Amino acid sequence: MRFEAFDWEERTLRSPEQLQAVSRLAKAQGLRVVTTNGCFDLLHLGHVHILQEAARQGDVLIVGLNSDASVRRNKGDRRPLMPENERAEILLAIEGVDYVYLFDEPTCVRFVELAQPDVHVNDASYGEDCVEGEAVRAGGGRLHLVEKIECPSTSDVIRRIVMSSPEHSGKKP
Repeated sequence: MRFEAFDWEERTLRSPEQLQAVSRLAKAQGLRVVTTNGCFDLLHLGHVHILQEAARQGDVLIVGLNSDASVRRNKGDRRPLMPENERAEILLAIEGVDYVYLFDEPTCVRFVELAQPDVHVNDASYGEDCVEGEAVRAGGGRLHLVEKIECPSTSDVIRRIVMSSPEHSGKKP
């Protein structure tokens, strides 16, 4: 059973009150709320894998998306490559993603505290002691850790693009 969803602009949550309202409504309907989070700058196969796994864990998937300002603080002034509105719309085009919540904080802890998910999905490399783990458990949820699949990261893709550019390859376009 999927939660009723609307167009992408309505499905992009921009305030804590919107996030809490969606989570509460879903839970009041007996639905399992699942969260995951990330920058999702230059979407790649690893992102799709974790999003699909997250969608399988429940009924309503809310993706916490680092805002442009948050990405810049975490990854430097040259990122993100894609603006937050585009990243949100791309995420919402993926089957199973019901909502995207934009957050400015450097970590997803506040997002998790507000959403109070039944399940929070994270990369297994962060482990049970991940920064948001305590917030997940305090809200009555559990962590679901997903093993990474072998694929190029966003940084790897960026390096490949740069190295294949005429300036670096010596070839004319």
